[in-house]
Amino acid sequence: MLIRVAVGIILRDDLVFIALRKSNQDQGGLWEFPGGKCEPSESAEIALVRELKEECDISVTECSFFEEISHDYGNKKVQLLFYRVTGFEGNPVGKEGQEVRWVPISTLSSYDFPEANQEIVDVLISNV
Repeated sequence: MLIRVAVGIILRDDLVFIALRKSNQDQGGLWEFPGGKCEPSESAEIALVRELKEECDISVTECSFFEEISHDYGNKKVQLLFYRVTGFEGNPVGKEGQEVRWVPISTLSSYDFPEANQEIVDVLISNV
């Protein structure tokens, strides 16, 4: 089964917003860019706006498609649709109790991300 996931790379100056997955979640204890599953009839951009409101309490006002990555974890296949979020209202928080941080893009390699996110981390760092 393929799971479509909309992911937000939330940017402010040279900082990016990341969240720590809870230990009881799949890929728990790893950092991620916030987002969530797309509903069956939902576009990725609509899912992104909905998920970032639910998870981070921000309203996206400006985003652009960044990259698509498909990854097979063995027990599931994911299609990750990454968007650069450069405009939003509100201050992102961990609305679901997750630890969150604004970190310099150049330091992303010092955080442990799920395997499927590593390519995005590498691309972001190379563009700093």
